[in-house]
Amino acid sequence: MQLNKHWAAPIDDYVIDLAWAPDGQTLAAASAAGPITLFALSDGAKRHVLPGHDDGANALAFAPSGASLASGGQDGKVKLWDTAAGQHTASAELGTAWVEHLAWRPVAEPKGASPAAPLLAASAGRKLVCLNPDLSVRHAFKDAPKTIAALAWQPAGGCLASAYFGGVCLWDADDFIAQKEFPYANGIHALVWSPDNRWLVSGNQDPSVHLWLPEEDQEFHMSGYETKVKHLAYDRTSRWLATSGGKDACIWDCRGAGPEGREPGMYPHDAAVCALAFQHQHSLLATASQDGALMLWSPDRAQPLRATVRLPAPVTKLAWSPDDAHLAIGSEQGIVYVLKCVD
Repeated sequence: MQLNKHWAAPIDDYVIDLAWAPDGQTLAAASAAGPITLFALSDGAKRHVLPGHDDGANALAFAPSGASLASGGQDGKVKLWDTAAGQHTASAELGTAWVEHLAWRPVAEPKGASPAAPLLAASAGRKLVCLNPDLSVRHAFKDAPKTIAALAWQPAGGCLASAYFGGVCLWDADDFIAQKEFPYANGIHALVWSPDNRWLVSGNQDPSVHLWLPEEDQEFHMSGYETKVKHLAYDRTSRWLATSGGKDACIWDCRGAGPEGREPGMYPHDAAVCALAFQHQHSLLATASQDGALMLWSPDRAQPLRATVRLPAPVTKLAWSPDDAHLAIGSEQGIVYVLKCVD
């Protein structure tokens, strides 16, 4: 397994978010200073540099159609951009708090069902809204008890999970009524659903990982991490859950009754793990640490480490292209790298 450099390009500040267009031909990179750059996959050429957000950008999310890109910023706004023309087309104001989380409702539907209407979930402080594709407000939820720390759509698209200090709420995606609330007496940094819709997992301040089985009204807890858990990822089969929380990436086996009581796989690094991402259709896991080390792993193998690459600065974001052939990397130095994965 090799990771070959495809291209590298600078932006004007720390890379705060990355997003691939659904067709994989365009990569968007948000700068902490505010601008957003659209790169061509083929050669890294800058298709457009969008003004973004004056006070700084925070989050990116391509619409399922790929025709538009949503961004959230420190100005309290969600903005919509025409990616072909490089033009701003709409805005939604959420108040004075930073817009930190954006997530489009998944387009996957059960066989025979009519397509779901596109929805963009956005949060700023304690506010949570669902926006139409033109950024008009479909629904504004009641304010959360504390600042919303993470959002995650169930892969089937039926509900939205929102986390805050003190718990997680599941909202129905059609009538926006709270389905369930899960108390958790600490801060939550990250949320992820398993692709089979069975597990909902939080990475926590305490530091720990907590798992819920919403359909079975069960929950499980794994503690013992060195530091707070900010990064979570599931593989495509829903078997492997990757978590950060120190100098090891911990890999939990979620088959059957789940990981509680099982020993995790420990993938060691020389510095704290700061990013991780599983491929979409394949089994490779990418992890990165604060010393600039980037590693590829195959959890199904007896010797899981497949490749290591050294970068000159800590990684801020990892994002696999939709076809899993390329890995995009953002760095604290403001460099965007795209590496090609070769078996």
